[in-house]
Amino acid sequence: MNIQSAINRVVFAPRDERMLVAVEVKRRKRKRVPFLPTGGKGDYMTYICLSVTNKRPAQLLITKVKQFEGSAPFTRRSQWAVEQLRQVNGINPNKDCPEFDLVFDNAFDQWVASSAPEKCIFIQIMYHACQTYWEGKEGVPGSPSGDQQKGQRAQGGQGSPGAQGGQGSPGAQVGQMGGPVAQARRKSTVGPRPHHTEFVNCQSKLTGDACKMNLVLYRCKVFFNRMKKVMVSNQSRSQAGAGPRAGPSGQRPPGGSMGSVVQRASQALQERGERLGRAEDKTVDLMHKAQQFADTAHKV
Repeated sequence: MNIQSAINRVVFAPRDERMLVAVEVKRRKRKRVPFLPTGGKGDYMTYICLSVTNKRPAQLLITKVKQFEGSAPFTRRSQWAVEQLRQVNGINPNKDCPEFDLVFDNAFDQWVASSAPEKCIFIQIMYHACQTYWEGKEGVPGSPSGDQQKGQRAQGGQGSPGAQGGQGSPGAQVGQMGGPVAQARRKSTVGPRPHHTEFVNCQSKLTGDACKMNLVLYRCKVFFNRMKKVMVSNQSRSQAGAGPRAGPSGQRPPGGSMGSVVQRASQALQERGERLGRAEDKTVDLMHKAQQFADTAHKV
């Protein structure tokens, strides 16, 4: 079971929620509270998770989850609704980078993901989930947008020719006199219309249409990065357990078999990542060319 499945099973499933994506993060600028003791490095791991409720109407939520050493596997620390998420800042719109910012109504967090591909997957899934969520909110009865449309239709009915000519029925005149009161009552009940989440400094491929291909490429990069970390950690443990070995002349050999294997694997992973990047760029170019060809064929 991977880490995302474990978080979903422990944190979100008991609350009747379904996790969409999670990313491991660290703060770029660590917050310091003067009256609390600071923990040592590596005492816990932080994850930013995006989840949706199973009940209707569905709610999109952003949750901060921590994994402490020597305690429960995962602990939910903070949670925000998507209406409170004002802005997602991708920091650099020209290349993949692990840094990103989340701006809420009452919080501003600067994060660094464990890798650039994991951050790109998180932002891409969050962008499309937010678009789907806000599109589903449009026109729903009881929502600010739906009530606003009803108010516009009611105002259009009051401006009919019969009402302008003064030949309306007494009931219509009473309705017109009570119009401002009803509008004020409706405004106080509905409240202000929430602002949609803004995505700034994000790459176009994260907010474009080629989402499936990009997700496959980024997931491959994440897999290769994790394999590289596992091999490097295994090498460090083996070297710590074996200790330095001296050769016949009393000198340590330049490199063992495990070191050469890890080096070759790292080089192969780097070359594979470069090829994946070139394939991704070619895919985007082919999509643009195909769209241009389709537009030309349609005009002909």
